[in-house]
Amino acid sequence: MKSLFSPRKAAVALAIVTAFSLSACQAPAKQATVPVVAPAAAKTVDAQISQRTLGDGLYEMAYSAEGNALYVASAQSFKDVNGGIIYRLDPTTLATKGETHTDLKNFALAEDPDGSVIYTTNTLDGGISKIDAKSGKVLQRMNFNEKAKDGDPIPAREIYWHAGALYVGGVADSGVIWVVDAKTLKLKKRIPKAGKWVTGIIYSSVTDRIYAANGGGEVLVINPHSHKIEKRWTANDGKSYLFLNLAEDPATGRLFVTDDSKGKATLVFDERTGKVIKRIEGDALGIKFNAKRNEIYLSQRESKKVLQLDATTYAVKNSWSFDTRPNSLLVSQDGQTLYVTLKQDFNKDSSTKGQDGIARIVLK
Repeated sequence: MKSLFSPRKAAVALAIVTAFSLSACQAPAKQATVPVVAPAAAKTVDAQISQRTLGDGLYEMAYSAEGNALYVASAQSFKDVNGGIIYRLDPTTLATKGETHTDLKNFALAEDPDGSVIYTTNTLDGGISKIDAKSGKVLQRMNFNEKAKDGDPIPAREIYWHAGALYVGGVADSGVIWVVDAKTLKLKKRIPKAGKWVTGIIYSSVTDRIYAANGGGEVLVINPHSHKIEKRWTANDGKSYLFLNLAEDPATGRLFVTDDSKGKATLVFDERTGKVIKRIEGDALGIKFNAKRNEIYLSQRESKKVLQLDATTYAVKNSWSFDTRPNSLLVSQDGQTLYVTLKQDFNKDSSTKGQDGIARIVLK
């Protein structure tokens, strides 16, 4: 499959990942100062945190029970490098179990509930790939064949599996959500007029609705049966927002939405009313809700911290500081471990100041 990674495309890619890098009083931070370690093993900082340097261009993660592996998507370098890697790691030791080298760059990840298949977005080429969770083999691909105003493919950012379908967000001035059959990778439906830059996507079993965030500060409420946008929630406070990632507490019907750049806050929406009921100040990029521990986790790129919040009071229970910038988050199935991708800063020529890493935090 053709993938010509031109200097212009690199600049566009850098702009996208800078804007969307998967991008309150705080308790004293526990420092996680870690030297660079050999890529074959993780370095244990203390009983709670282990960390290792892994490779260039790390973004989202997924866990496969079938493969008993932690998958990490890599776009590799944005300078003079075509293609990416899907890493398969031991979820306990972070040791590399396998690698899938792809000719396209990988960003977001989603897993089939049975754990047999992993899906990734090939953002710069406007497509997605299906990967066997055991072998790491690329089983199938599809491209959306939609062009932005500049003639390049509309980037495919987030991907979410629900009821046998994949919901994929298109990053364009007039955003789009593609609905794809997860088995056949055939396009089922195109949801247009999704606002500027579709970013986060999540499904709520409470309301039986898909929620999608966009860069215009909207949360789209989508009927997964008709694929119609029924409502558009905003903060309605007169401020500008670039919404990114989503998480939900189904027990209380709260939807959490992060803003890393404009609003620099996490907004809590009441799903019954669509109103904002809480504003958590501070830049926030990645977010996860952990029902087993009634906790919220936030990654803060600017402060290089990950926060652990009480989900009822929103009080900071703990925080961890890193030398590089926390990006994407993943909670283990038993709710007792948190994984974090750690990113380096970009240089002006689209190279980075070093390789990205991954951290494993045992929650207490």
